This record gives sequence, C-alpha cells and structure tokens, in this order.
Amino acid sequence: MSSRPAIYAGSFDPVTLGHVDLMHRAARLFDRVIVAVGVHPTRTPLFNVDERIAMLREAAVPLPNVEIASFGGLLIDFCKRADAHVVIRGLRHSMDFEYELQIAQANADMAPDVETVFLPTASKYGFLTASLVREIASHNGDVSRYVPPNVVAALAGKFG
Repeated sequence: MSSRPAIYAGSFDPVTLGHVDLMHRAARLFDRVIVAVGVHPTRTPLFNVDERIAMLREAAVPLPNVEIASFGGLLIDFCKRADAHVVIRGLRHSMDFEYELQIAQANADMAPDVETVFLPTASKYGFLTASLVREIASHNGDVSRYVPPNVVAALAGKFG
C-alpha cells in the first residue's frame, strides 16, 4: 500500500448504495481514497456539486481514510494534482467493461504512471444506476433500498 491516494471518480448524481459499497471496498484496499465528483460543463445534473459532495461526505463518515473532492477537466490531470497513481472504477456488467477499458487505455496513454483498478460491483447492486434512481424518484417511487437515507431525503426535496 502507498500513502498516495487512489481516486474513485464519478458524477454521483445521486450517490447510490453501489457507490457507497465501492467506497468501503476501496477504503479497505488503499491507505487513502479520494472520491472525486466530476464537474462537466455540458451536463446538467440534478444535484449541484456542493450537494453531491455533502451527500458523499455523509456516506464517508465511517471511513477515516476517504476524502471527498471535486474536479473539472480530465481525470488524469486531477490525478497528477493529487499525486495519485491509481484510478478505481466499478464494473456492473460487460458493457461497463468495454467502455471503462477504452477510457483506462486512453488514460494509460496520456499518463502511463496511473493504473486503473476495476472492482466488480456487488451482485445486489449490479442493476443500480444513478439515472435509474432519479427516474424512480421522479415518479415518487421508493428509492430507500438503493440510496443512503440522506439521499432519500435530498431526492424528496428535489421531486417533492
């Protein structure tokens, strides 16, 4: 293990129990984990970056070696600024793998000293996506088995 952080990046819009599971697992594997919220100027998220960071911070309370941050631009540039040499990516199914492998190979081409580590999603979260949670919540469906309690409340606030 290294004192350099591993980066677990995503949009986390909103944070799901699948994300939380990967945070816990990454925290067991690495001395330091930075959960990094990507800010994309071309996307319109349901939750702004500060809301997503707050949700993640609450989810990370039991994980003393996990930090929450945000970044814009390329993940590889954020890795360089954070002196990180590992990127953690979750995989739900084979379609994720093909997409994530392409990104990992591009990242490796741009920054050969940064490795991508793939963690398979726990099977009970294999179908779970933030967009699915948003869709269910937008129709006042029960998302309590898919997201932490603070996110249930935040979604209720967005969708009333």
